[in-house]
Amino acid sequence: MSRAVTHPAAPARERIVLWLLALTQFTVIMDFMVMMPLAPQLMRAFDISPAAVSGAVSAYAWCAGISGLLASMYIDRFDRKRLLLTMFALFTVSNLACAVAPNFHVLVLSRAFAGLTGGVLASIIMAIIGDLIPAERRGAATGIVMTSFSLAAVAGVPTGVMLAAHYGWASPFYLLVVFSLLIWAAAWRVLPALDSHLARRVPLAQVLPELLALYRVPGHQKAFLLSGVNMLTGMLVIPFISPVLVNNNGVQPAEITFVYLAGGVATLFSARRIGRWSDKAGPQFVYRAVALFSLLPILFMTHMPQLPLWGVMLFFPFFMMALSGRNIPLQALMTTVPQPARRGAFLSTNSAIQSMGNGVGALLGGLLLHTEAGGHISGYGLNGWLAVGLTLFSVLWIGRVGAGVTPAPLAAKA
Repeated sequence: MSRAVTHPAAPARERIVLWLLALTQFTVIMDFMVMMPLAPQLMRAFDISPAAVSGAVSAYAWCAGISGLLASMYIDRFDRKRLLLTMFALFTVSNLACAVAPNFHVLVLSRAFAGLTGGVLASIIMAIIGDLIPAERRGAATGIVMTSFSLAAVAGVPTGVMLAAHYGWASPFYLLVVFSLLIWAAAWRVLPALDSHLARRVPLAQVLPELLALYRVPGHQKAFLLSGVNMLTGMLVIPFISPVLVNNNGVQPAEITFVYLAGGVATLFSARRIGRWSDKAGPQFVYRAVALFSLLPILFMTHMPQLPLWGVMLFFPFFMMALSGRNIPLQALMTTVPQPARRGAFLSTNSAIQSMGNGVGALLGGLLLHTEAGGHISGYGLNGWLAVGLTLFSVLWIGRVGAGVTPAPLAAKA
């Protein structure tokens, strides 16, 4: 008989689980983010262009999307703890493969493997939040887990960039392997069995029909479109920050550490506050407010004049708070859209859509940029205007998501 686990026994236990999920997500986000500030070093080490670096980012994102779509067929059929530990172990192996890659082609393949595992991890984490935390507190819970973005920006990425500046581009991936092993061991000891959803799972023969039914729900379709557009918007800008700062603004590669550190410190304070605000004011309202605020930082980032390092460091926190902050109410909103028995499949599919949005954004953004003879990168302003237009679309579209969703009935259990 499956053990019913609805929530941890005490608030302290709940916080421990949430912070452990945040640390797990930290490794996934650091793995994805560290490629961006490493771009100048990768360009020199492998003699490649910004578009090639964005291609490596896209490989991760596309594979994360594919794995997320496949995972939607099986994620609700396993104890979430066991599935988390299995995918986390494979994710750790993928980072070791990145670290030892002898050339850029092997690195891209390793990044693809990292995407196959990391994409599933993100959806498992959100499914666990949906299973353990009541809807009225999911904004705050998501805010805790989303501090993983801040931790990655404050500690992970700056440390990785600094190590790369002194010991080579592969050193951040070795660091990730060590972090992941420690966090995996803690998750194995601390996480409870997470199998209450198994009592509601559909028969194996009904998995594919149920998956197709998941896609046919209009409310789900609207949510998927919002998620994809939201992520595409950010990836038109984010992967190219470091190359543009280095090539156009004269920032040294090692100084990128301080830029990301300034932004990460700010989001470390803003993430949980935005999460609590989302619980009080509603995720739709908070998303609109933060997304509209993000328009100015996006335009300034993509049209930045020559600034000293301290000027870039003063501005970057606003950009980071805005771009990461709008994901918090969005993720909280997504957990309310599906039925509980479909939550894992829905969030896995949603994670896949987000990853594909990342891939499309990075690929499209790279195609719009051009490296001139002197090394100056042009076309970044167009990326900014396109991101602004898509942000305005998402602000209008979110009113269609999360309300009035009438899911198709689940198949009866055999």
